[in-house]
Amino acid sequence: MSPQDTNALAPAMPDVQSSPDPREIAIDQVGIRDIRHPARVLDSGRMQNTVALCTLTVGLPHDRKGTHMSRFVQMLNEAPLEISIAGLPAWLQAMAGRLEAGNARAEFRFPYFRDKPAPVSGVTSLLDYEVTLIGELDAQGGRVRVRVVVPVTSLCPCSKEISEYGAHNQRSHITVEAEVDGEFSLDTLIATLEAQGSCELYGILKRPDEKFITERAFDNPKFVEDMIRDVAGALNTLPGLRAYRAEVENFESIHNHSAWACIERRLR
Repeated sequence: MSPQDTNALAPAMPDVQSSPDPREIAIDQVGIRDIRHPARVLDSGRMQNTVALCTLTVGLPHDRKGTHMSRFVQMLNEAPLEISIAGLPAWLQAMAGRLEAGNARAEFRFPYFRDKPAPVSGVTSLLDYEVTLIGELDAQGGRVRVRVVVPVTSLCPCSKEISEYGAHNQRSHITVEAEVDGEFSLDTLIATLEAQGSCELYGILKRPDEKFITERAFDNPKFVEDMIRDVAGALNTLPGLRAYRAEVENFESIHNHSAWACIERRLR
């Protein structure tokens, strides 16, 4: 007798998760958190392979004891995981259907790589950015948010003004979480944010490149207040963006603390 025949003759196993719960308390989100999975990210017509840290949840009605946790993992493994801003709402719809849920949430955090040519030599290297795509589905429909962390250089205007020999600078992080539409581009957002620092970062620099970026930062000094205002000004006119929260953190090179600023706006 084959294993299939044996399973067919076996008594049905109880489905405890689907049994009623007498407490009548609905759960906002329940599911799996921080499972690593291979993924392909599509943006601006370009596909790249990465590894995503996934958090998948659904709402649980007040009368059901539990959700089916294995179904989240099954969805990740049934086909290659492809992540995109445009495709995330459909993925959420499929997950909600599989889990028999009225609302669903998916969060994928992954390193995202871009080719960057050095400013003078043109030598190309990869630079990585931390990106998170967040999708939410409820009775009002689906929404997608993007979170990016973009590293840049900042140079202090006060230090430049009062010093005879240069100015202190440091690495800074521009972090933006934005609600976006389906046509929004990660590459465009990252490039827009990079342009707001005193200078961009690069993976490989030859001596002419190092000279260029040192002088570029010196000619473009910015306080944390300057940078966050420049970030907000650029985001306010970026197509496809509905709302955002922007933060700038300067990891100070002459202090044991960071300088930090934040602007939050709803555009439409």
